[in-house]
Amino acid sequence: MNQSSIYSRLLVIVGAAVAMLAVLAPIASAEEPAEGYKQFAGCPSHKTENPNIVTCFRSVITGGHFQMGSKDVPIEKPIELNAGYNSKGGEFSYTSKGGLTKVPQKVPGGVIGLTGLTWLLELFGVEALTLYATTELAGPVGPPLAQPLTLPIKVHLTNPAGLLGNSCYVGSESSPISLNLIYGTTSPPPPNEPITGVLPHLEQGSAKGITKGTGATLVDNSFAAPGANGCKLVLFGFIPISINGLVNEQSGLPSPAGTNETRQNVEFEIVSSKFVYP
Repeated sequence: MNQSSIYSRLLVIVGAAVAMLAVLAPIASAEEPAEGYKQFAGCPSHKTENPNIVTCFRSVITGGHFQMGSKDVPIEKPIELNAGYNSKGGEFSYTSKGGLTKVPQKVPGGVIGLTGLTWLLELFGVEALTLYATTELAGPVGPPLAQPLTLPIKVHLTNPAGLLGNSCYVGSESSPISLNLIYGTTSPPPPNEPITGVLPHLEQGSAKGITKGTGATLVDNSFAAPGANGCKLVLFGFIPISINGLVNEQSGLPSPAGTNETRQNVEFEIVSSKFVYP
C-alpha cells in the first residue's frame, strides 16, 4: 500500500471517529491508562469497560472559524474529543473523562449584534451583553468510514447574564446544521467558491504505538443553516420575550447552502487500546 493510501485510510478512520464521538452516552471510568498514555483517559478499557474497543484517540480542534449567515465566530479555545472505537470504525464510546468538550466561543458583537437592540447597553452594560456560541451534536452522523464526514450539529447561544434564557439555538435534532467536512477541495453552490483543506503531517507520538497528526485543516462551505429557535430575551430575570425573528434578521438566518463556511484546524493522536490498557 502506498503512502497516499495509508494517509487516506487513516484520515477516514480518525475523522469518522471524531464525527461519531458524542452521540453515545459516557460510561463510568473504572481503569486508568498506563503511564505515557494518560491523555487517552476518555477511551474505555477493552478489558473492563468495553471489550469491542481496539483503538483510542484524542483529537483537538485548535483553531479556525465557523461562519453561518452574517455571523462569523472564531474558534479561539481548543475543543477536545476523546474516545475509542472498534475494529470496523464503529461502536464509538467514551468514559466519563472523555467525549466532546462543550467550549463556549465568544461571538463578535455580543447580544446587541445578535438582536440589534442597542438600548440593552444602557440597562445592562457591555460585560453583561457578552455572547457565546457552543457547538453540540444534533444526532447521529453518517457512515463511520466514509468521507465527507457528515456531522449534524446545533449551536447553543448563551449569555452570562441569562438574557437569552437556556434554550436559544440555531439548529436542532429535527433541523440540524449538516456539516460535510473534508481535507480536500470543496464544490460549493454559488456564491461561495471552492476552498481546500490540509492533510496532516504524520509522525511518531510521545510514547510507543502512538501516531500523531498535526497541521490538518477540515473544511466545508456547502452547508445550509436554519433559523433560530427557543431564543427569548429575559428582562430582569422574569420577563421573557421571544426574539427568534430578531436573531434571524440580525444574523442573516436561515442561510442557504453556499453562503456559510467552516475551517477547523485539527491535531490528533491515535493508538491501539492495548498500549493504553496493557
